[in-house]
Amino acid sequence: MVVGDIAVEVEVVVIGGGPGGYVAAIRAAQLGKEVVLIDKDTVGGVCLNRGCIPSKAVIHAAKTAATARKSEHMGIRVTGVEVDMEQVQAWKGGVVSKLTGGVQSLLKANGVTVVSGSALFMADNRIGVETPSGMEYFKYEHCILATGSRPVQIPAFPFDGEHILSSTEALALTEIPPSLLVIGGGYIGLELGTAFAKFGSRVTIIEMGANLLPGVDPTLVQIVKKNLKKLGVEILTQAAASGYEIRDGQIHVTADVQGNPRVLSADKVLVTVGRRPNTEELGLAQVGLTPDARGFLETDAQQRTQNATIFAIGDITHGPMLAHKASKEGIVAAEVIAGHASEMDAVAIPAVIFTDPEIATVGLSETEAQERGMETVVGKFPFAANGRALTTNDGDGFCTVVAEKSSGVVLGVHIVGPEASTLIGEATLAIEMGATLEDFHLTVHAHPTLSEVLMEAAADADGVAVHIAKRK
Repeated sequence: MVVGDIAVEVEVVVIGGGPGGYVAAIRAAQLGKEVVLIDKDTVGGVCLNRGCIPSKAVIHAAKTAATARKSEHMGIRVTGVEVDMEQVQAWKGGVVSKLTGGVQSLLKANGVTVVSGSALFMADNRIGVETPSGMEYFKYEHCILATGSRPVQIPAFPFDGEHILSSTEALALTEIPPSLLVIGGGYIGLELGTAFAKFGSRVTIIEMGANLLPGVDPTLVQIVKKNLKKLGVEILTQAAASGYEIRDGQIHVTADVQGNPRVLSADKVLVTVGRRPNTEELGLAQVGLTPDARGFLETDAQQRTQNATIFAIGDITHGPMLAHKASKEGIVAAEVIAGHASEMDAVAIPAVIFTDPEIATVGLSETEAQERGMETVVGKFPFAANGRALTTNDGDGFCTVVAEKSSGVVLGVHIVGPEASTLIGEATLAIEMGATLEDFHLTVHAHPTLSEVLMEAAADADGVAVHIAKRK
């Protein structure tokens, strides 16, 4: 720090304004702390501006187009469905603006000072911020790091925003590419690949592993894979892309597919092979912090790092990179700073993949429970036997409930099907509260609704199912 520069003293500095950072800032302010939130971009972070929200808007637009095209069997004939991607982008932008504007209003209403710029740690609990109008300095009592993550870039496929795209550029396309090659069969690749296939692109997905969505129960993935094939998506597993060249306006990708060389051609290439935590440019060494080999910071149950004055939350910490996890961690960090006995003690954190159909899981799988030495009982109910699913033409998929056999306590719920993202909320609450199979199936669920699949799967696990044949 240059001698003579004056640092503004503040109780809490939050670096990063995503769903972890802005929530932490608001909660700390609610608890009476003076808070400065530093963000080098628009508040809301990647999730609100270039990730969760924009992608779900694009996915919904694509689903709407696809539904219009395939409604003839219901007696609804729609001809000449056209997708105006510029208008889609304008609508998506309106959704994002409304939400980011809401966040800005909440920050202001809670007295949080927002500073736009890039933050860098200095000595003696000081932070320098490079703003458009020059350097500003803050001296903090506590700091919460919430700097998020960014797409992983493959050396052979550097992002150029025109031919080789990250999810950020793909979500900003104003024209539908005639063909799209997706490198990476994880959740981002499948979500965006599905959307563009519904818009009309010819989509190819290549995945290095033996299966799409590595780490997800293959029985759930199988339903998604079947629907991808219905959309005409080519799926290549055990495949690795090694390079590309551009000829005649197309990208020609060299790949090894199950030991056989292939050249795959497309108008755009979308690379979705994971995300990397943003911890490199903060000057962490100045405060005695060293990320691990993958860039993550270690934290305790209260989100405190090895430096007692600094907390870390969200994508820069271990665990799933989920916005709702970051928000909860932000609340914990803020409450600990305010002197509350708070810690990250969530029994289960749900995960959702917005494919077609959606996948949502929470808690343990049957295999995971058995690996922990538990004797389990499992119930399953198909959406094909659910009245509401059939009336909305969404009968693909099923719900599985895993419980401990001796006590009936629900250990996990796994859903692939319509509105799985919404249904998983009830399941998460049930696991958090220690609910049993009886709690599920003795609770009267409204009919006809999709939520009945949870009740029916629990009843199946308990041997009292009515709407499904008893398994031998």
